[in-house]
Amino acid sequence: MCRAASRYLRFLPTAFVLAFAPLSAVAHPSADPAVPTVELSAEASRPAPNDMAIASAYFEASGTDPAKLSEHVNGAVASALERIRSYRDVKVQTAGTSTYPVYGKDGRRIESWRMRSELQLESRNLPALAELLGKLQANLALSGLQMQPAPETRKNVADQVATDALRAFQVRAKTIADTLGRAYRIRHLSVGYGDGQPIRPMKAMAMRAEAAPMPIEAGETEIVVTVHGTVELTD
Repeated sequence: MCRAASRYLRFLPTAFVLAFAPLSAVAHPSADPAVPTVELSAEASRPAPNDMAIASAYFEASGTDPAKLSEHVNGAVASALERIRSYRDVKVQTAGTSTYPVYGKDGRRIESWRMRSELQLESRNLPALAELLGKLQANLALSGLQMQPAPETRKNVADQVATDALRAFQVRAKTIADTLGRAYRIRHLSVGYGDGQPIRPMKAMAMRAEAAPMPIEAGETEIVVTVHGTVELTD
């Protein structure tokens, strides 16, 4: 018995070492140093011609008889639509009609009704649209005129600007890596598109007689592309 016990005790420490060695390795792993990274951004912009116009016009009237008022407003809008359709380069769609009561001084009794019907016009033929708007102002009021690049124009310019922004990002990343004496690789990129020209609605106008063609200055919209990304600095 003593020899067996002695043999057991002689091998016991070795068994414990073998059993616990893997746990020790898990508890204290050997980790490689983290790869340094740099957050960068670059921006580019180009002007795009405002070659499309979107105009908003409306007819509004009041009356004590809702049925007669509706007939009057609908007739005026139908007449305007007939004139607009003669201009093939101008697209038109109804933008909404609303009717609401007008109350007396006591705020309780309805004295009359007011009805408003709106139209939206769109065209890339600016001279034709200017002429049409001048004619429509004999009966309709103009509530807004927005100039902007047509969708295909915006896309073409945005693609060019994106190329400029990505090249600027690459140059910036290389400059930083060269300064630190490192190579680099791009880990992540995000590209954002935008423009910097706000909508400037025109003041509403209504005229008794046909007006001359409305002067329209198309101008340009600045297309902006911003690139954000993460760069790894490698050996």
